[in-house]
Amino acid sequence: MRYRFTVIATLIGVAICAFNYTGYDPHNMVFFMLSIPVWIATFFVDIHEVSVLLMYALTILSWGLLGFIADLLIARDQRRRGSTA
Repeated sequence: MRYRFTVIATLIGVAICAFNYTGYDPHNMVFFMLSIPVWIATFFVDIHEVSVLLMYALTILSWGLLGFIADLLIARDQRRRGSTA
């Protein structure tokens, strides 16, 4: 199985965190829109009390997980098509 989408999604997560870290996202709007762990954390704790590095790591991991799930679904589809052909 190729992990093409896992790598691409992980790089998207890294790009989101790098964009926020560089300061080009001064009000954290892009980071808050595209980071799934931040969505979840805002329900339970004040977002200003959470470690930024932890949110960066969880953002990268969650994007990587989404890519991995996409790769699994593609591989399952390819196996299903290959067995019926």
